[in-house]
Amino acid sequence: MAEKFGIMVVTGEGVGILWQLTGVIARRGGNITSVEILAEVAGEARTFFEIDEVDDAEGLFEELKALEIVMNAELVKTLDAIYGKRIIIMGGGAQVGQVALGAVSEADRHNIRGERISVDTIPLVGEAQLADAVRGVARLPRACALVLAGSLMGGEIEKAVREVRAQGLLVVSLNMAGSVPDAADLVVTDPVQAGVMTVMAVASTAKFTISQLKRRVF
Repeated sequence: MAEKFGIMVVTGEGVGILWQLTGVIARRGGNITSVEILAEVAGEARTFFEIDEVDDAEGLFEELKALEIVMNAELVKTLDAIYGKRIIIMGGGAQVGQVALGAVSEADRHNIRGERISVDTIPLVGEAQLADAVRGVARLPRACALVLAGSLMGGEIEKAVREVRAQGLLVVSLNMAGSVPDAADLVVTDPVQAGVMTVMAVASTAKFTISQLKRRVF
């Protein structure tokens, strides 16, 4: 299979810009795996594509550059190659910080061996806010695991957890009050250890699989 690659395209603003860009990619047989329209500045719009299944990436690149609407274009590495798998930690600030401590330390151990794992955090409280944020993780590029760090979570948050798990997202919860721990894939009491175990669960360089555990609460 052809290697996945990225293209950053700078164009003017206007109607139908994205249609013209994707038309070139489609004609070349490219499969767009990710697209993001970045902030428009001074009348210029930047669009980032990640594309695979193209045998002639250079030819596609040159055809895009030849479009009248294109001011500049650049072949770049994909975000997956640079930042890799993405772990999201959300909940109460103190607990989030402790989970991040374990996750970042463990990710560093794997990343120096060639892995790519990044860790994002958001201190957040409130049932509605957290439920929205949980559902939003399923829409984030490269997100493969979510850690819920708090003292009490349930209700609409539990429903959101079950929804994103059904979409393939790994959910780890601290051992807290409420119904969220019942809905999670893995429940860990110590926040630092929760961060460590989450990274181990998603790392290709770790021999750890949650499905093989004989218990799910630690």
